[in-house]
Amino acid sequence: MSTPVHHAPPPVAPPAARHGLRAAWMMTASGWSANQFSALLDTYRSGLGLTESTVTGLVAVYVLGLVPGLLAGGPLADRVGRRPVALAALAINLASTAVLMLGSSAAWLLLPGRLLTGIGAGALLAAGSAWVKELSAPPFAEEARPGTAARRAGLFVSAGFASGGLVASLIAQWTPSPLVTGYLPHLLLAGAALVLARPAPETRSARPTGPARPAHVTDWRRFRRAVLPLAPWVFAAPSIGFVTLPGLVRGIGDLRTVYAGVATAVVPAAGLLIQPLARHLATRYRLTAAASGPAVVALGFLLAAPAAADGGPVLSLVAAAVFGAGYGLLLAFCLTEVAAVAPPHHLARVTSLFWTAAYLGMFAPYAVTLLSGAFAVSTLMIAGAALAVLTCVAVPALARSASR
Repeated sequence: MSTPVHHAPPPVAPPAARHGLRAAWMMTASGWSANQFSALLDTYRSGLGLTESTVTGLVAVYVLGLVPGLLAGGPLADRVGRRPVALAALAINLASTAVLMLGSSAAWLLLPGRLLTGIGAGALLAAGSAWVKELSAPPFAEEARPGTAARRAGLFVSAGFASGGLVASLIAQWTPSPLVTGYLPHLLLAGAALVLARPAPETRSARPTGPARPAHVTDWRRFRRAVLPLAPWVFAAPSIGFVTLPGLVRGIGDLRTVYAGVATAVVPAAGLLIQPLARHLATRYRLTAAASGPAVVALGFLLAAPAAADGGPVLSLVAAAVFGAGYGLLLAFCLTEVAAVAPPHHLARVTSLFWTAAYLGMFAPYAVTLLSGAFAVSTLMIAGAALAVLTCVAVPALARSASR
């Protein structure tokens, strides 16, 4: 009698509904990589002797890499697929952290390390945001709640922003070789995100056939009027909260690194906490949502003015939290608008344009540093509040006209 042959059961793939959630950890890795460096700025100043203009310039260099990553990653993801572009971008994001770790002994490597961080994060935001959105909606997630797909990528990015800076600063404050050990958590996170995302399927559909229909045309007028004017504020005000203000704080002794980490966590954490309200406004009260973000940012600038003048640590954190709330309102509104104006075959492209405009706001701390030679920082904060108020008044009117 022959012995029966037992075949091992085939591996079980993750449920389709979970693919979007698993892939979303890539976005957390992207946000983490951005803020882990910001939390270590004071350590770079004291440990490597870098000047204030140099460290804020390295923050801006990240944007110089991020913009081409976004502009190339979005169209490429629409052409060849979201999955290969997102996974390649995550690999670059992982490699960039390794280069920054080497920068602790060779400072010149910080420049290419930050450029690589920006390139990887940019391509990941463009391709990964579109991939996560599509994996989180039918037919890949049949029971997804309305609005989940449009905002999931933003929520996971915000979680990375909130965690990366805080964890890096705590490690740097109390461990040896802080400019090396501070980056280790991101290596683990990005590696785990790569493993989790690999089983997720490609979501890019074939190009639409037949004559173009309105559903397959991007509403560029609405994008220009409702999204582009708000996009730079998404990161302009928060970057003031976790880059500029911590450098002006006095009276905290040897806890500057930890304070910087807390500041980088407070901003996106406030953005996460306000998400229920932000989602409600973005889906039901569109014009109110368009005005609420810049209005809260203006309040943040008004609080930042006396904080910058006095160097008070508590008021600086309060201002950072208000900036974060404005960030959360702006991000929810803009991502909801992007999902509404872009058809599936242009989603990554339009998403990349939004993130490009948003990250231009990261130049704000560098602009403040340059202008602080001629104007008091508190005066520059008041000017920022005035600009935010003008945006608050103008954008709802533009958004209303775009819907007619």
